[in-house]
Amino acid sequence: MRIGATIPNFKADTTKGPIDFYEWLGDSWCVLFSHPADFTPVCTTELGRIAVHKEHFEKRNVKVLAHSVDDLKCHVDWVNDIKSYCPDIIGNFPYPIVADPTRELAVKFGMLDDKDKDDPELAQTVRALFIISPDHRVRLTMHYPTSTGRNVDEILRVIDSLQLTDRLKVIATPANWTPGTKVMILPSVSEADADKMFSNIERVSMPSGNVYVRTTTDYE
Repeated sequence: MRIGATIPNFKADTTKGPIDFYEWLGDSWCVLFSHPADFTPVCTTELGRIAVHKEHFEKRNVKVLAHSVDDLKCHVDWVNDIKSYCPDIIGNFPYPIVADPTRELAVKFGMLDDKDKDDPELAQTVRALFIISPDHRVRLTMHYPTSTGRNVDEILRVIDSLQLTDRLKVIATPANWTPGTKVMILPSVSEADADKMFSNIERVSMPSGNVYVRTTTDYE
């Protein structure tokens, strides 16, 4: 699933009942992510921390959908462990977990470790993550090995960047950007247009003489 690709619709059984992905998504964004296996330590921390951040995803109009190749009963039983390990999860577990024991979705979305993908006994999903916009397009992909847990703050940060640059198509966010800090004005924007669009611009002189690093905080 490359950036810009349209994610195909699919139907699946989940811990919150069967879903039709397009219908379930509606006009929301989505974080679709896989974990290698239920009842494993790193996955427990990941699903727990994402659940704790429920309100942060909701205020960004983002739905969360987890996935692994374990079966539905395994998912349901494991959720109780996650809630016990993360007591700050309030109420019911907030998002569905897809059961994919046939590995059909895992293969379709390229979530399997290449080394083990043809061995049904070993083929667990890697930590794949896709951010999907309401038009069903893949906007960002992350792939971590099974040994490394993901950072929820980074997931939220890239959602903020994607939604901001969708709204203001003349900017991009630099390395280590967080909301409220400087953004970059795209080189395709002329100097005259930049001055019309933004009230405070900082231009950085380069040895080349090219003025292409222009930053502003005037974007809220």
